[in-house]
Amino acid sequence: MGSSVRELAGATPATRDRYVDLLRVASLGAVVLGHWLMAAVTPDGVGNLLAVVPALQPLTWLLQVMPVFFFVGGFSHALSYRSLLRKRPEDSVYSAFLRARLQRLLRPTMVFVLVWGAAALLVQLLGGGGGLTGVTLRMVTQPLWFIGIYLAMVAFTPPLLKLHERYGWGAFAGLAGAAVAVDVLRFAAGVPYVEFLNFAFVWLAVHQLGFLRADGRIRRPALLAGAGLVTAGALVAFGPYPLSMVGMPGEKVSNMAPPTLALLAHGLWLVGAVELLRAPAARLLDRPRVWRTVVAANGVAMTAFLWHLTAMFGVYGAMLALDVELPAPASAAWWAQVPLRIALAAALTAGLVAAFRAFERPVPAPPGAAGAAGAAGAAGATGAGPLAALGATLCLLGVLGLSMVGFGGLLDGRTALLIAIPVSAPAAVAMTLGGWLLVERAGRGSGVRAGRPAR
Repeated sequence: MGSSVRELAGATPATRDRYVDLLRVASLGAVVLGHWLMAAVTPDGVGNLLAVVPALQPLTWLLQVMPVFFFVGGFSHALSYRSLLRKRPEDSVYSAFLRARLQRLLRPTMVFVLVWGAAALLVQLLGGGGGLTGVTLRMVTQPLWFIGIYLAMVAFTPPLLKLHERYGWGAFAGLAGAAVAVDVLRFAAGVPYVEFLNFAFVWLAVHQLGFLRADGRIRRPALLAGAGLVTAGALVAFGPYPLSMVGMPGEKVSNMAPPTLALLAHGLWLVGAVELLRAPAARLLDRPRVWRTVVAANGVAMTAFLWHLTAMFGVYGAMLALDVELPAPASAAWWAQVPLRIALAAALTAGLVAAFRAFERPVPAPPGAAGAAGAAGAAGATGAGPLAALGATLCLLGVLGLSMVGFGGLLDGRTALLIAIPVSAPAAVAMTLGGWLLVERAGRGSGVRAGRPAR
């Protein structure tokens, strides 16, 4: 892999925004490290360190960096979609865009889902599934919510990009205003279920900031950061919002699930902050060794994200099997054990990445396929767009459903409510797989050629 990384780094065009690649890797890395650190695992189950030590909750204002990843996604999606528009007829762009953007996301995700599904089925057929194994089967899919939200962002990029090109900051303001209205209806009027709309409005508003960055419209990042920080602080101090920017066990209101206006303000503060760091980071990324490291990490980031909880639970499982004591969370012995647990989880994650990283690489089109697909796309582009949209919707519902239900109770018909609809793990897997196949078929029909997405 070393030579290919060196070649990719050496072939980087001068116009590429290297800072975006760094932000993508750094944000996913922060999430992984946060999960490893905050998991308070005992022989009886899994808790949250932030609930054990509430004084640590202000750290989430630095460590909850998912808004940065979605902001970077908006930037990348704008560049990718516009690049396709310059190369092909507009009526074939949507399906081509979906396949190009989702291939490196869905292929490793489907491998993760199928491997874990098979393992869960085997464990439960053999009569297992209790204790830490049961907790693992239930929780290992939880990070898939992020995949589902990202799928929605890709799917909504074309219409929201048009709104951005017409209204600029007004398009962002419209989404932010909708998020405000949802929280008013939720907290002031007590309207049931309305809060779930903010899964769309809050995250798409952050995504819209990426469009603004792509066009150089974020000119006062200090003002953005300050306004976001002050607003988030006021909402937490005087409103119904909790201090933690990640979900806490047993809390009545979470800033994350569903997202709140406070989380949107937090996203503004983070976006402004990372934009203020752009110039010094760009100088650092001009160093060949640093840039090669970022390129290498980008090539496996999604695989590492998918498997990092598997590694964490694997470490705890090995400790229990070897009768290694699990100290009480936040005790002196627990803190002393943290570096070893993180090092072991990182090593196991590296092993899993080595085993599964090939599925994150783009699949090159066979010789002559691009021309044949282009001819077919000219005739079938009209039908490819709706097919791709249906596929993306099925993937979105399947992945979100699986993040909620997990693989525990696979043989017992265990379900979770997804938009008031009970979803089982087998149904979620079937929707995800079927949607992925539809996106692939629509993308091939429109003449897309797989490759490194434009960013």
